[in-house]
Amino acid sequence: MKSRIPPLSRLFPLILLAILLAFYAVAAKATDGAVTAKPNNPDLVSTMPDNLPKATFAGGCFWCLESEFRKQPGVVYTVSGYAGGHVEHPSYEQVSQGRTGHAEALEIYYDPTKTNYQTLLDHFLRRAHDPTTKDAQWVDHGSQYRSAIFYHDEAQKKIAEDTIARINAEKIYKNPIVTEVTAAPTFWPAEDYHQQYYEKYEGRTGQAHVRVIAKEKMKSEKYGTK
Repeated sequence: MKSRIPPLSRLFPLILLAILLAFYAVAAKATDGAVTAKPNNPDLVSTMPDNLPKATFAGGCFWCLESEFRKQPGVVYTVSGYAGGHVEHPSYEQVSQGRTGHAEALEIYYDPTKTNYQTLLDHFLRRAHDPTTKDAQWVDHGSQYRSAIFYHDEAQKKIAEDTIARINAEKIYKNPIVTEVTAAPTFWPAEDYHQQYYEKYEGRTGQAHVRVIAKEKMKSEKYGTK
């Protein structure tokens, strides 16, 4: 009597498929779960200044946004992080997958005797990124790269709304601004290796260097060198 057991060559694809499905299920469960219940960057949290006014913006990769504002007059301190999501203590990996609702954001602490919120906001909306693209900046796509202004008081909210209305009326851009104006939520500082990322790797052929140089070229072509 002939054996009815299929040859191994016919079973192998099914075995491989079962292994792949099991691996995917484990990976999905791991990425969906909450991350550690402690701050991503407790040392940074403890050193953040509490006696300076701050602005919080989101507009694409926070490496690029941070490099924009650290060179602005009056800016004292910047912190890259995550804002606007539904998961506590999110990790970069989670936010990058677009599952937490957060945007990559930047907190900007500034000296009010040398600059003001309006000046920083104008730079954000006119030079630092493209506020007319929804959930995308340059090569980055997803809600984590959305354009957003997280205001800290009613004065900032009014300035933001009035400035957006004025820029739209001036028709500086071909398309209207899609930047969200939202009350500042909990801000989670990003992991330490993201802080001052471009400065750490300036001059190297890393992602941050390539992104910032390419973005500067794009901006000069679109807005001029001023």
